[in-house]
Amino acid sequence: MFSQAIPWRRFSNQCLNCSRTILLRNASSSSSSSSSGEQQFDLVVIGSGPGGYVAAIKAAQLGLKTACVEKNATYGGTCLNVGCIPSKAMLHNSHLYHMANHGELKKRGIDVEGVSLNLPVFMKQKEDAVKGLTGGVAYLFKSNKVNIID
Repeated sequence: MFSQAIPWRRFSNQCLNCSRTILLRNASSSSSSSSSGEQQFDLVVIGSGPGGYVAAIKAAQLGLKTACVEKNATYGGTCLNVGCIPSKAMLHNSHLYHMANHGELKKRGIDVEGVSLNLPVFMKQKEDAVKGLTGGVAYLFKSNKVNIID
């Protein structure tokens, strides 16, 4: 799997304030030369964003012992936590408010009076959307036996 001829490669995730050492197994190596406190994986994925979590889950489904290194408390990266998903949830809610407030719904036969914006509920809906998707990634990691290194 790895192009290097050496049987083991070391990956130290000290940048994440972690003292563990991870050994990446070479597919052609059958020896097990790890010392205590070290973990062995066929593949380590850095980050659980949209590319990372898909790669980690697929590798685990294909039988590789897989780990995903994530520095944040929730999975999914920028897109799921603070980028694409939250902004699209807020954009959708804003669009609905605009339609109700500017007569777009009335043109469609929907009478709405006294439209107001409840910002705490607006924000909770966004947080629920994010929580549902990040929870889904966590569930997929667990059900596919992807090890998390935080």
